[in-house]
Amino acid sequence: MAPPRLWSVDTHLVACAPCREALATVSDPVVLDAGWERLDAELDAPRPRLLESLLVRIGVADHTARLLAATPVLRRSWLAAVALVLLMTVVATDAGGVAPSPTLFLALAPLLPLAGVALSYGPVLDPTYEMAVVSPLHGFRLLMIRTVAVLTTGLVLNGLATLALPAYGLRALAWLLPALALTGTGLALTARWGPVLPPCLVGGAWVTLLMVAHAKAGGGTLAPFTALGQGVAGAVTVLAAGLLYLLRDRFDFSPAHTLFADHSDFSDRSAA
Repeated sequence: MAPPRLWSVDTHLVACAPCREALATVSDPVVLDAGWERLDAELDAPRPRLLESLLVRIGVADHTARLLAATPVLRRSWLAAVALVLLMTVVATDAGGVAPSPTLFLALAPLLPLAGVALSYGPVLDPTYEMAVVSPLHGFRLLMIRTVAVLTTGLVLNGLATLALPAYGLRALAWLLPALALTGTGLALTARWGPVLPPCLVGGAWVTLLMVAHAKAGGGTLAPFTALGQGVAGAVTVLAAGLLYLLRDRFDFSPAHTLFADHSDFSDRSAA
């Protein structure tokens, strides 16, 4: 039947039990059950979040978008916490008057991308850890996808905070190369020691370096933020990137870390 008669019949069936029973006797139960199963599956399917939808719209594969959208440090809670820390640091820097360089801000800003990248993978914090184990992606590629996303977000937030320090000019950008150097070194060491220890060691080494530089600076600009220090940070970034590329295969097969998969445990569960 064609509309509008079909609509009238539908309305009648809602209120008429004898007609519904008569219709059920001539219906195919297999087709009807299959229709209910499709409806249940559609209703139970998870709805993609805003970030995942945007990634799919710009051409990112749906499975890659799902793994990216589930990255813990791309959620609003983490981004709000980072923004608050940067805001407090900028306020504290401005309250201290115009010094040779915004030391407090420059010391903290490189640590935030390092922490963000460290928290973006691994079985402890990643809600899609088991999805990553079986995803059709090379472990190194997945690591790089998440690293680029998290690092870009962190650098953008740092950049916005830098704009709030116009009195320092380009000196307020001295955090950029150290941030890349710390993140790259942490990632390169991850292939050997796993996702937890390297960021802790790199962050501790950065804080120690700043303390030593502060003791020797005598109130001037700290060594890591001078031209020589920036050159060293750039060289470390390049070396770390090269080492990371050479060790890329270890992110899938090295037994020394648990970056994405504990293969023996996963095999046992699959066999079970």
